[in-house]
Amino acid sequence: MNQLLSKAPGRSLAGRSRALDVDRYVSLRIRQRRIMLGLTQQQMAELIGVTYQQAHKYETGINRISAGRLYQIARALGVDISYFFEDVDPGAGPPRNQQLMPQQRMLLELARNFSAIKNRKHQEAICHLARVLSDNEGRR
Repeated sequence: MNQLLSKAPGRSLAGRSRALDVDRYVSLRIRQRRIMLGLTQQQMAELIGVTYQQAHKYETGINRISAGRLYQIARALGVDISYFFEDVDPGAGPPRNQQLMPQQRMLLELARNFSAIKNRKHQEAICHLARVLSDNEGRR
């Protein structure tokens, strides 16, 4: 029996589940989306009806996420469940982009800070600035 458990994907020798690459990828996608929306882990926890600690464990991949909970999370974050599995190739091993790249971190931080700006004119000014800077970069 122990031999069967040790060979089962996602199982350790003791039979306990351990996170698969896809589980960690889903956790990363949840974190990215939460940050993009400017939500704290506490706010996220309240939206899905769990404790802050549980939300943290979901985002870090410590605890695996059930199908029902993933559905709740998708609704809270305003995405389809398929969002969490984008770029996953079942036969190719670990999903691409498992780590946040420096540019992705900056984009997520920018999105969080942008959503915190309450003044619409300030938001428009930032959009205009980004447009002007990107046009100047394109001409070089």
